[in-house]
Amino acid sequence: MKKLLILLFLAVLPAAAFAASEHGPKLDPVNIDLNDKASLQRGARIFVNYCLSCHSASYMRYNRMGNDLGISEELVKENLLFAADKVGDLMKAVMPKDDAKLWFGVAPPDLSLIARSRKPAWVYAYLRSFYRDPESHSGWNNVVFPHVAMPHVLYEWQGDQRAVFKKDAHGVDVFEGFELERPGSMSAKDYDAAMRDLTNFLVYLGEPAKLVRYQIGLYVLIFLAVFLVFAYLLKKEYWKDVH
Repeated sequence: MKKLLILLFLAVLPAAAFAASEHGPKLDPVNIDLNDKASLQRGARIFVNYCLSCHSASYMRYNRMGNDLGISEELVKENLLFAADKVGDLMKAVMPKDDAKLWFGVAPPDLSLIARSRKPAWVYAYLRSFYRDPESHSGWNNVVFPHVAMPHVLYEWQGDQRAVFKKDAHGVDVFEGFELERPGSMSAKDYDAAMRDLTNFLVYLGEPAKLVRYQIGLYVLIFLAVFLVFAYLLKKEYWKDVH
C-alpha cells in the first residue's frame, strides 16, 4: 500500500509542476541561428560590455571567440579585451567573488553553460522580464526568476516596467503582463532584438563546437549523397544476372 501511494504521488508531480508553471510568464520562442555571425558579434559586444563585469565565461578564450565569430585579433583587442591582458586569456569576470557575495549575497554564476542548463527560451524571457520592486534588496525583481539577486543592468535600454499580477480563484498571484512606467533608450522591438543577439551568443558559448559540427555535417551529407549513387550502380551490377 505504501509503495502504491508513493507511485501515485510521483505520477501527480508532473501535473502539479505544469499547473504551477501556468502562473509564470509565457516563454516566447527565440530564433537561434549560429550561422548569423552579425548577431553573434553583437551579442558578444553586449556580453563583454554589460555581463563580463560580474559573470565569467571561463570556458572560452578571447581568441577562440574571435576566430569563431570572424573578429580579428586587432578588433578583439580594441573593442572586447576589457577584462584581460591577452587575447589568449579566458573570459573571466572583473568583480572578485568575495565582493560579489558581500554586495549581492551570492556570487554571480559562470554563464558558459547557462543556455544549455536553462534553455534559450528561458534565457531570452529572463533578460526581458525584470521589473521594479521596492521590496527587493536591489530594487529589481524578475517574473522568470523570482527574488533574483541580480539587478537589471540593462534598464537604461529597456526602461522601467511594472509587473501586473492578478489573483486567481485559489488566491494565487498570476502574472498578466508588464506596464511600462518609463521608456528606455530602445524601443521594445529593438530591445527584444538585442536580447535575441545576447541569447544567441550565450547559446554559442555553451557549445562552440556546433559551428564546426554543422560544417562537418554538411560535408558528410554531400559524401553520402555521392556514395549513394555509386552504391546503387554497384547494386545493379551485382544483381543484373539474378534478374
